[in-house]
Amino acid sequence: MSNQTMSDIAAPLRLLRLLAADHPDLPAMNVDVSTIFPNQLELVSHDDFGAFEAWRQAAGISSETVTYAEQSQGRTRVLRAAVDYGDARLSLVAYSTVPGREGGEVL
Repeated sequence: MSNQTMSDIAAPLRLLRLLAADHPDLPAMNVDVSTIFPNQLELVSHDDFGAFEAWRQAAGISSETVTYAEQSQGRTRVLRAAVDYGDARLSLVAYSTVPGREGGEVL
């Protein structure tokens, strides 16, 4: 059992509340707050790079800081970006299938 309390993850929860209030019309994304990274709020998008881009712009994250990678033997594209936002770190992640590589073969 963890010795951490809800106050240990309060910073990313406050950030989530602020973002939800300030940007209610932006696309919903998966939300991850973890005791492993207690000061980080991670917003994750699956198969929607547009949602990632909307949040990147709203958070004021420079496009030059976005990283691109591929995983699952080149079948999945991954975008990542992060910024310190108050006393928490906002991390954006987006996953998308590489067209024509869904089953592992190039069509």
